[in-house]
Amino acid sequence: MSPAPPPVTVSVDPDLTARDVRALLEAHLADMRAVSPPESVHALDLDELRDPAITFCVARTADGTLLGVGALKELDDPTEPGGHGEVKSMRTAPTAVRTGVASHLLAHLLDLARSRGLARVSLETGAEPFFAPARRFYARHGFVECGPFADYAPDPNSVFMTRPVAGSAAAPAAPPA
Repeated sequence: MSPAPPPVTVSVDPDLTARDVRALLEAHLADMRAVSPPESVHALDLDELRDPAITFCVARTADGTLLGVGALKELDDPTEPGGHGEVKSMRTAPTAVRTGVASHLLAHLLDLARSRGLARVSLETGAEPFFAPARRFYARHGFVECGPFADYAPDPNSVFMTRPVAGSAAAPAAPPA
């Protein structure tokens, strides 16, 4: 049985200077580099996550314990009426895995996309078995496989997924969680 989800507050982190955030992102990058060939690692480092097109969010408990991180990158995609976003750097702290934190954080990122009028949100994740739980998680939240988007090229080590943003003109009703 999974532990009960802790109360979660998600907020924007504009500078990514907190030690626990940096440590979680460094662990994320280390895992990505350990399981994927170098040319197939699309995770962003701290400096890249400070791009003005990226909104980086942290999920914390009331006492400030870091539960997870995730980001929304606004893509310049003239083929997507209403705009296109990308989920980046989703990572749950080891102590919060399978507690609902990732679902809460993803819902927050989708709310951000909706508030910005984006019609679609996509993501890239790995094709290796290590990434199977991530692919199942995103599928449960309405993402379906698609082709490469933005600056991505076809890659046998990548799986691309997308979904409409509920509430946008291009989106159907929200899928079940």
